[in-house]
Amino acid sequence: MNGHRFPPGWDEDRVNRLLAHYEEVSEAELTAEDEWAAQEQSGQTVITVPEDLLPAIRQLLASREGQ
Repeated sequence: MNGHRFPPGWDEDRVNRLLAHYEEVSEAELTAEDEWAAQEQSGQTVITVPEDLLPAIRQLLASREGQ
């Protein structure tokens, strides 16, 4: 036993293949993949914000989930 725990359907070989894929992908391809994924999310958006605002944003999101 290797001590790693994987989600159902995952194993060490699958993780290694995924890592190898992302090590070979260019920055432009990664950006395009992120943009495509964002378009697939109905009712959501992706933005960049200053890092110092993250605690306040996380708190706002957490309070919204409690509604």
